[in-house]
Parts: sequence; C-alpha cells; structure tokens
Amino acid sequence: MLEIKDLHVKINETDEPVINGLNLTIPDGEVHVIMGPNGTGKSTLSQTIMGSPKYTITQGTIAFNGKKLNDMATDERARLGLFIGMQYPTEIGGIKNVDFIHAAMDAVADKPVSVLDFMKRLEYVMDFLDIDESYTDRYLNEGFSGGEKKRNEILQMMMIQPSLAILDEIDSGLDIDALKVVSKGINAMRDKDFSSLIITHYNRILRYVKPDVVHVMMEGRIIKSGDYHLAEQLEANGYEPLREKLTKTEDPS
Repeated sequence: MLEIKDLHVKINETDEPVINGLNLTIPDGEVHVIMGPNGTGKSTLSQTIMGSPKYTITQGTIAFNGKKLNDMATDERARLGLFIGMQYPTEIGGIKNVDFIHAAMDAVADKPVSVLDFMKRLEYVMDFLDIDESYTDRYLNEGFSGGEKKRNEILQMMMIQPSLAILDEIDSGLDIDALKVVSKGINAMRDKDFSSLIITHYNRILRYVKPDVVHVMMEGRIIKSGDYHLAEQLEANGYEPLREKLTKTEDPS
C-alpha cells in the first residue's frame, strides 16, 4: 500500500535536512508503529506523506497503491485514501463539526453522501465511540479538551473510512478512558483494506492496539524493525543502546 524509498526531506525555511534516506513499506491490512526520540523526524515524516508545504523532498519517492505522491497536493492524497490524525488538531471557529465531517466525506466519495445516510452513520459511530451528541453542533475543535480533540480525530477517521490512516501521537495527553476509546476506534477499522501508521513515544496505546510491526526511527531514518516485543524493549531500556550501536556503526575508525 505505502512504499517509501530513500526519502530525504528538508525544512523549507532553513534547508535543514530532517529525514535522511528513510525506507518504509506498509502492506495492506497492517498496523505499523514508529517510535523514536524527540527531534528525529517522526512528525516530519507524517506531514511529508500528506504533502505539507513546510517540507521539501530532495530525494526519494513516496508511493501509495503504485501512485507516486511526491508532487501531489494534500487534497489529492486524501482522495486516494490517505488520512492524518494530527498531534495538535486545529481549532476552526464558525465551522460546525458535523458540517466539516460531511464535507470531508463528500470530498473523498465518488458521489455526494446523502444527509440521511450521513446522519445514520454519524449516530452509529458517535455511539460506538461514546461521544456526546453536542459534538455535532460545536465548532471544529473549538473549546475541546485534548482528549475530545483526539476522539474527534478518530470520529473523522471512522466516518471517512480511509485506506491508510497516519496517526501522529494520537495517544498523547490522553487519560486511560480516552485512550481506550481511541484504541477501540482504530481496532474497529482493522481489516484487509485498511492500514495504519501510528507514531508514538510510549507503548501505552500498544497494549490496546497490537501492531504488526514496530519501527525505531533515529537521525531521520528507520534503524530497526521488529514485532511488539521491540516496543517492550524500548520501554525497558530506552534508546541509548540503539544510539550507541548506531554511533559505532557509523564511526569510520
């Protein structure tokens, strides 16, 4: 589904390289997790996959279902089936949550979604995620708590039904109840036609969402991959053993 080859990315304002030769493949129907220290390029990767204008690809390719994404606009990527749940969801006053979600569904669908079908689906998903009815008439993320914003990202994901969801620190700042709700939504989406890339600092969410593959990202690239036990090792030992091994590997002496 998603194939990234030799990706190099820089920040536009500074020309500072952030991603350096990253390779990543996520097949259909799999949940992959990226963990790594702060400042290693994890969020940059998620934004680059979705086409953020803040970053420029200087080398390498990103392909989704065989289509090269490098020069596509964000809305084009979304119509192909990509979705991003942001670390810091934007507050937009004057736009009701319900209208935003309906418009997003219409934008990626082959034909407009009828109000009746939309409301039936919305009622079901909100009940499934234990989301209060008041969400629909509130302005998009305005006045939402951190947990409410993250639940709202999962609500959008379940309504839009993307093929690949990139969830950037969707678990940050959540209490245990909100974490369970977010995890419930991710697990409900899991099937052969849905994949997810979860970016996280902790393995808390991985107790509820079991990943197929865990990747460790350092210095702008994937340096190690494994199963769920790799996340447990990171929790126990931190990143220092991997950092030391990486330094020894790159030291020409």
